[in-house]
Amino acid sequence: MGKILVPGGAGYIGSHTVAELLNGGFEVVVADNLETGHKQAVHPGAKLYIGDIRDRAFLNGIFETESIDAVIHFAAYSLVGESMTDPLKYYDNNVGGTRNLLEAMIAYGVTKIVFSSSASVYGEPESIPIYETDPVHPTNTYGATKLTMEQMLSWTRIAYGVSYISMRYFNACGAHPDGCIGEDHRPETHLIPLILQAANGVRPEIQIFGSDYDTKDGTCIRDYIHVCDLAAAHELALRHLLNGGESEIINLGNGVGFSVLEIIKAAEDVLGRTIPSVSANRRAGDPARLVASGEKAGMLLNWSPEYTDIREIIQTAWRWHSTHPEGFKVT
Repeated sequence: MGKILVPGGAGYIGSHTVAELLNGGFEVVVADNLETGHKQAVHPGAKLYIGDIRDRAFLNGIFETESIDAVIHFAAYSLVGESMTDPLKYYDNNVGGTRNLLEAMIAYGVTKIVFSSSASVYGEPESIPIYETDPVHPTNTYGATKLTMEQMLSWTRIAYGVSYISMRYFNACGAHPDGCIGEDHRPETHLIPLILQAANGVRPEIQIFGSDYDTKDGTCIRDYIHVCDLAAAHELALRHLLNGGESEIINLGNGVGFSVLEIIKAAEDVLGRTIPSVSANRRAGDPARLVASGEKAGMLLNWSPEYTDIREIIQTAWRWHSTHPEGFKVT
């Protein structure tokens, strides 16, 4: 089937994609510095190299040792708030790391990459749902680095013949249905795990960042997509490239928007309890609403989300959080 290098494969979406690839018959090599990823999240069937993709000698060692056929690239910082207060950190890691990875790929003749991008490249959208052809004008540094990385891929394709698919996805959520891996960011900034941490007593309450947006209840609206659906889409994108498909930019989402208050209510329904919450100031760079059109992913990759019920998505997340209240054990 082929051997796939997955930088960032010890992270949340990366680890679920590694499991999907192995289930699909691929060999998988993970490269991760474990700064935000977790060794325990890496499937035992994958080979793990611990190091930083900004280290060219580290990457050279992998490409010289392993016969890599393609790359699925997840390695990036992703905290929107931090990106606004320390933008150069994000350009160094996200953009610099991707440049280094592409240079290594070109040097070793690897010409196919699936890139983990973000809906944050769109900024405040002009219309909903968002299509891949809509204008891109990020409102935060994180989104700006993702857009720069996409542009780097586009010029790299023209100059060196590296084919790519850039996956712009919306709010990843949920956990593997068997409860073996799930979402564990430190610090945690994603809404659903924050809600569930408030539910199981890990934190006293959930903070609602902004209640005065121009939305139906004043809170931000997002499109929530299950992490296993994202993983499946990455495998389909990989097969598209390996079969000679053209470079593409593709949105991944459910096409339905839920407000922060609606997600809290859905979690309360799933858990059968009230979850404490408090209002807080808006976070810098947060658009009011982000909802995807997934039409292109359906047409090009024959992909559609398996998890479309937000309560079912939350239930899979709760299965992980209820059995791992402290996340992965620190060893």
